[in-house]
Amino acid sequence: MSWEKIFSTRVFAEASIIEGLLADNDVPVQLLNKQDSSYPMFGDIQLYVPHDMVLFARELIDQQSEHLDFTV
Repeated sequence: MSWEKIFSTRVFAEASIIEGLLADNDVPVQLLNKQDSSYPMFGDIQLYVPHDMVLFARELIDQQSEHLDFTV
């Protein structure tokens, strides 16, 4: 299965919200935390979904981002 990055942030709460949104809509999602453990301002948290679910996942994120205070 080929995975594609669809979201990246430095704020763990944002990544968790999007991860939950995708999981609630039956989209398999993998969270990859590349933040430095001592200095969390360095590095990103990335979310990946299967290649065949990218369009659906992006639509969900776009719809939700209208109601939240962050950009995709």
